[in-house]
Amino acid sequence: MGAGPGMANDWAPLTRQERIATLDVLRGLALLGIALMNVEWFSLPLVARVDGIDPAASGIDLWLDAAIYILVSGKFWVLFSLLFGMGFAVMRARAQAAGRAFAPFYLRRTAGLLAIGLVHACLIWAGDILVSYALAAFVLLACLQWIAPARLWLWGAGLYYSVVVLLGLMALTVALAGGGDADPAGQAMQVALRDREVAAYSAGSYAAATLFRIRFLLDSLGDMLFFLPMALGVFLFGAWLVGSGAMSGAGDATAHSRLFRGFVRAAAPVGLALTLAGVAIDPAPDLASDLDAAALLAMTLQAAGAPLLSLGYLGWVVLAMRRDGRWLRMLAPAGRMALSLYLMQSLIGTWVFYGYGLGLWGEVGRGAQVAGVLAVFAAQLVIAYLWMARFRFGPVEWLWRGLSYRALPPLRRPASSPDVIS
Repeated sequence: MGAGPGMANDWAPLTRQERIATLDVLRGLALLGIALMNVEWFSLPLVARVDGIDPAASGIDLWLDAAIYILVSGKFWVLFSLLFGMGFAVMRARAQAAGRAFAPFYLRRTAGLLAIGLVHACLIWAGDILVSYALAAFVLLACLQWIAPARLWLWGAGLYYSVVVLLGLMALTVALAGGGDADPAGQAMQVALRDREVAAYSAGSYAAATLFRIRFLLDSLGDMLFFLPMALGVFLFGAWLVGSGAMSGAGDATAHSRLFRGFVRAAAPVGLALTLAGVAIDPAPDLASDLDAAALLAMTLQAAGAPLLSLGYLGWVVLAMRRDGRWLRMLAPAGRMALSLYLMQSLIGTWVFYGYGLGLWGEVGRGAQVAGVLAVFAAQLVIAYLWMARFRFGPVEWLWRGLSYRALPPLRRPASSPDVIS
């Protein structure tokens, strides 16, 4: 396919002067956080997943597991979701400024993301988040039609924390009832399914693993009823950050600086306190074995604290970038091709741990996992720098862009071209 007529004028890539450079840095940072969170789940069952700090860990493995659970787990998907909402707002503002119809383009773009997510979830790794993002993104377009721009943050926070409140009410109900009733038959089915998952991934063929990934995707559709409102809420908050001028630098710069300092000095400490309170109540909440009030409360506090810590990370990066942020800018090329690198991480992770690869399922401790992630991410930074110096988009971003425009844009960067947004 070639570039379609009028495409360059309608949706031309942003130049360096137009780019919100901080978004690229934040995407790069979020990519590292996602990798630190996901690496554990490349060699653990996702069926009846038990999150938290591994009670069997010791030494450096225990410290790293605790640090990642407290500072990373649940925080960086929120940061990525904020960035998704910001990207939506940037594209929508460009369309409005140019007088172009936005909805058809956005629906094609979201359908393309759904297709990429389905390929990832079925053929690469079952821990995919892109399918959920795409489903929430369809709803996002409708929300922006009837929510006033100034109220986006309120609706976003309300949607996210409505799920948190629901979890809290469940914890209260279970506590008042004296505990949940165990379902021996259901537990036996979960154990059997988890054993099948471990067998498929740790020692099975690629075909066996793929069949289980498809089953897991279908079985987990119901869980999205909880996750989608949370993701949509974060999308809306991210869109508000751009629409308010806070991320673009438009409007009252002093007020925006106060907002980001508030994220660092107020939101982040509250988020950390909520997370630590959850850890104190139950460091490894397990709802797969029994419906336990303490586990539910710990999960509630973890979910309540996650977006606040994420906003703290965002505020810290924004303030650092506005001061200078030269050392943070090394993350920007990776941020420009974050989708490609995210999928690469899944390919590497499943190849290392699954039976059809190196077969290291369950054999790599937390310390070695973190060291591996840092090594892979360092390599990805180099790859991204070299790739983006020669090409305008990451490879998957290029395909996604082609699906969005119904025509593949030129991939190679002309020798004299300015920087572009992917």
